Amino acid sequence: MGYKLSFETVNSLFNELRKEYKIYAPKRFPKAGRYSDTDIIRYAEIKNVEEIVFDEKSDYPAKDVVSPITQTLFYFTEDEYREAKVHDKKVLIFARPCDINAQMNQDKIFLENGFEDTFYKRMRDKVNYVMMECSSSEDTCFCCSMGTNKTDNYGLAARFEDGQVLISVKDEKFAPYFEGKEEAEYTVKFIEENQTKVTIPTIPNKEVLNKLKEHEMWNEFNKRCISCGSCTIACSTCTCFTTTDIAYNENGSVGERRRTAASCQVAGFDEMAGGHDFRKTTAARYRYKTLHKIHDYNEKFGEGHMCVGCGRCTERCPEFISFSATIEKVNKAVKEICGGECNA
Repeated sequence: MGYKLSFETVNSLFNELRKEYKIYAPKRFPKAGRYSDTDIIRYAEIKNVEEIVFDEKSDYPAKDVVSPITQTLFYFTEDEYREAKVHDKKVLIFARPCDINAQMNQDKIFLENGFEDTFYKRMRDKVNYVMMECSSSEDTCFCCSMGTNKTDNYGLAARFEDGQVLISVKDEKFAPYFEGKEEAEYTVKFIEENQTKVTIPTIPNKEVLNKLKEHEMWNEFNKRCISCGSCTIACSTCTCFTTTDIAYNENGSVGERRRTAASCQVAGFDEMAGGHDFRKTTAARYRYKTLHKIHDYNEKFGEGHMCVGCGRCTERCPEFISFSATIEKVNKAVKEICGGECNA
């Protein structure tokens, strides 16, 4: 069923929904960007439809609602601890298809990887999605190549046009909110083609993989990548984190434990006790991230790739390293190793 609603009607709808849900969407924060006079768009709780940035891609992903950059896990004293509480309401997130698919990838890591992360699950179980249609494809997007331009994992779908919102109700639990609203024909549309296209290489065996790891193509990133971690913080699928104890008193017996997003691109991320570091160079770290996104995840779970082609890593990189261009370089390197016979 489809509906055509004015912004005023949508705001009345939000007032009803907020009795049961917290509503999150990409929101603009003026003068809070990378430079002094630029804005930033990130996910935050909203109260009205005018706050939603629907015609630009957010700088940071929707995953920040479920697994924020930093969160308190529990509080402790000398002889006991208490888990941090979460709010009682359900969560409704306006997200694009690539971000919804990215959350499915995160589910595999946190929930289907031999254990269940309870801190992730308790928030993830609250989440419902409003699939926000993409009106156009930005030049850094390559979701079509990754197969993440479409999704059916949503309860509502929304298209913004001419000061109105077209809404499709897919999950019947939302139907009562739309009783008496103006009905309209609305067929959900997805982006079918990106300006940027990539070919994911097929790495047939360990021998080819090992040769690829030693390929000279990675050397350029020793000069270009500065290991700042901006790409992984902006990534909609990265899951790495570290934990830190924050002490409230001088002997450390009272405090809290926080989980904070970490980056495999930052030096020391993989350092073990005794000082052993698996990846000592920026090139080695960038290679690790790249292969994890387009090979390792697929090898482990057998379907799809970790990367969803949102292009945020490219946009946030201060050295203008294009991840789509990197994928093409990997594809070329694999062809060189295989003599052109590896790829289908």
